[in-house]
This record gives sequence, C-alpha cells and structure tokens, in this order.
Amino acid sequence: MLLSLLDRSRTRRDRPEPEALTGTIERAVHAEVLGYDRFWVAEHHAVPGIASGSPAVLLAAVGAHTSSIRIGSAGVMLPHHQPLVVAEQFRMLDALHPGRVDLGLGRSLGFTTPVRRALRQETAAPEAFEPDLVELRRYLEGTAQVTVRPDTGRTVPMFVLATGQGLKVAARLGLPVVLGGPLLQSADLADTLQGYRDEFRPHRGSSPWVTLSLDVTVADDDLTARELALPEAYAMARARQTGEFPALEPVAEIRAAAWTDQLRGRVERSLDRAVAGSPETVRRALDRLVEHTAPDELMASTSTYDRDALFASDAALRDLVG
Repeated sequence: MLLSLLDRSRTRRDRPEPEALTGTIERAVHAEVLGYDRFWVAEHHAVPGIASGSPAVLLAAVGAHTSSIRIGSAGVMLPHHQPLVVAEQFRMLDALHPGRVDLGLGRSLGFTTPVRRALRQETAAPEAFEPDLVELRRYLEGTAQVTVRPDTGRTVPMFVLATGQGLKVAARLGLPVVLGGPLLQSADLADTLQGYRDEFRPHRGSSPWVTLSLDVTVADDDLTARELALPEAYAMARARQTGEFPALEPVAEIRAAAWTDQLRGRVERSLDRAVAGSPETVRRALDRLVEHTAPDELMASTSTYDRDALFASDAALRDLVG
C-alpha cells in the first residue's frame, strides 16, 4: 500500500499567512526524506484558514524543492476552470518535473455564497463534470483537436475525488479514485468500493485504484495525539457555528476558551472519527480499515498547530506503514 500526504497549507493564528505556504514546501521536503510516495496539495478559494488557492502554482514550488517524490493535487476543482487551461498547467508542471506529476480533480463549489459568486459558480452543474473529465483527458493524452503545449510525450495521471456519484463516473471512465470525509464513515463503504471495482471500465489498460484520505495523528500516547488533533477538530466545529473556517489555534488557548455543549459535542465527534493515538493504537485502526476496504493507497490529511509535532507524526506514520 502506498503512503501519501495531503497538506492544505493551513494558516495559524497570529502568524503571517505566507508561512503556511513555506510550511507546505518544508513538509514536502521532509516527506521525501522519509520516503513517502506522493505529496498532494489542495485548492480552496478565499478560505481564511487555508493559504492555497492555486495547486498548480504551489506544486511548481514544491517540485523545485524536491527531486523524487510524486507531487499532485487533491484536488483541482474542475467546475472553476476550463479543461484546456488545467491541461496546460499540469502539462507544464510535468515538463518541469518529468514523470512526477499527478492530477486529482473534484467538483466542489466555493466555500461560501460570496465566494461562489466570485467564481461564477452560484449554481451547480454536476452533469458537466464527466464530459469535462473526458475533454481534459484527451488534452493530456494528445488525442484532442488542440495540442497542449509543451508536448512532453507523456500523459499526466488523473484521479477523481469521489462522492457516491463520483465513484460511478470514475468507474465508467476507468479512472482511480480518492475518497475521504463522511464517505469513510459509511456502514456500506466496503460494498460501495466493491461496486466501483466491479463497474470499472479499463481505459488504456487502467485498473481500479482506491486512495483513502483521512486524518492520522501519531504521538507517544493516545491522549497526546488526541490533543494534537484538537486544533483541526475545533476549527471544523467552529466553521459550522460561524460559516467561516478559521486558522489553527494553540491547544492551550482552545482549552481555555468558552465551549458550548453543542461545540463540545461536535469537537468530540470529529476527534472520534480521526485516527489519533499511539503507534499501537493507530496501527490497529489502520489494520482494521485496510482489512475492511483493501485500499491501494493511504493519504494522511493531518493538520495541527504545532509544526514540530506534525513532522514527528509524519515520521511515525511512515514507520508504521512500511
């Protein structure tokens, strides 16, 4: 099973936002040293707690500071872009960092109504996602009427960030999938994945591929790991209260804040869903997940306020998943 990292360039309270981008690059360098297979970045527009709105630009910097680890997007939100422009961006990345670039694609709209309006995406058009994927793949494979430059002679692998319907689209098109969020909590997840594998139509010799994305925090003991996972869980819960996703905060300040019963419940449920604990606890949880779903790749989307603890968690996870 391959092991990858997803870094969303999370901002931290009272710190300059550009630090989140340099932190992403530093984490990618560290991931390469540790032997991770792939390093992913994300696309979030005008979200206060996230500094990365342009995966292609950030990946160019990540690629320039690394030499061997695969780099990719999880993902580019295709409704916001013309397929030709995405193809040009990622063909250029592949020219700069040959054979290392992957393209994950999703269809999420903007975080808030003003952002969706600014993106000209006030209404969803889910029926456009599949034909846009097909068009984009033709550009990357060199089979479209328009030739994307520079012509590297290679294609860029595409992945679908999938919901239930996204899995069906990926199966029809013969594309690999990345799953995360609430779908991982589904009681029928194994059956859903088996449906994807059964319905998969190979494209140019492709085969089903499942990447599971989840928060994984490893520390010396369960309590410490749970505290490290708290800033992200707290931010998610606060976002549901205020409609605005905040920067990460120190654990001590979170604990000192006034908590409503509703907020406490949301935080605790989020922590319960995360995989956070000692190496033994995390290993047991991952073994159960792998036995239940048989993924080809695990993508850890871990965030925490303490960067040193985050790097230590990445190292411990790499040791667990050899």
